[in-house]
Amino acid sequence: MADTRFSSKGWTPERLGALEGRTYVITGANAGAGFQAARILLSKGAKVVMLNRSVEKSTAAVEELQQELGPHADVSFIRMDLSDLASVRGAAEKVQETVPQIDALICNAAIAQVPTQKLTVDGFESQLGTNHYGHFLLCGMLFDRIEQSQGRIVVVASLGYKMGIKTIQFDDMNWDNNYSANPVYSQSKLAQMMFAYELQDRIKAAGRSVEVYVCHPGASATALISTSGGRMTRATWWLMTKTPFVQSAEKGAYPEVMCATENGLEQRALHGPTGWLQTGGPVGTGTLEPHAHDKPVMNRLWTVSEKATGFTWPI
Repeated sequence: MADTRFSSKGWTPERLGALEGRTYVITGANAGAGFQAARILLSKGAKVVMLNRSVEKSTAAVEELQQELGPHADVSFIRMDLSDLASVRGAAEKVQETVPQIDALICNAAIAQVPTQKLTVDGFESQLGTNHYGHFLLCGMLFDRIEQSQGRIVVVASLGYKMGIKTIQFDDMNWDNNYSANPVYSQSKLAQMMFAYELQDRIKAAGRSVEVYVCHPGASATALISTSGGRMTRATWWLMTKTPFVQSAEKGAYPEVMCATENGLEQRALHGPTGWLQTGGPVGTGTLEPHAHDKPVMNRLWTVSEKATGFTWPI
């Protein structure tokens, strides 16, 4: 079902006007959908600041974008490892010092399908620590700058939120007793969504003015699985990328660019492809399962996240 707001083709970058004077901060933007989002935004004259873990890949990405779009393309990067809260704090402080305006913070980076339990340097299960806690802290530290800019936060989720146990395993957040790659990844993406929807509620209650959107890329040929997945998962995914069911990384970037730029979108929603099983097709507003905004769970997760990150939000 195509979103009735747009044509039968759904949202495409053709809807974008000039973006000169706007600044977008994107996590995990040196490859995949994040890179393509940066490319689309830069092509319209925006400034893009990437927050990436690899200096080498970031340097190459900046060079590639400036070769394609011209040396005037205003793209830079700040090194940040989402799995390390000290690194997130340092990067956020550098953004505060050097990026006076944030029109959208796009929480795009993620790891997925980590085959065996790994812990971050802070002692968290790696997928939850990277995908959720890292972004929770980053958004909190940059919230005031985003609000001053009348900006927005975009959380890139995954259809994986519908798998696994469909709630948060509070009694064993690190999955010491029943670790399995898929349910744990599902939990980390559900946590990101619950954070976003709880943030919406807290912003409204406090009379603050930041918009928060949640989207997902559908099934897109990005490096996500091949970077952190196990051997069988990587092999299966490689075969799937050769089929028509998996779209390009560029199309996978459309939902996050739409959420970063389009006005009038619904906030308590999940935006992304609206075709077969929401894996592809026209980009618009899809179906959101109610367990993703279970209020008591969202509220408890917020408290747990503040304690885990040592960061109390200013709202």
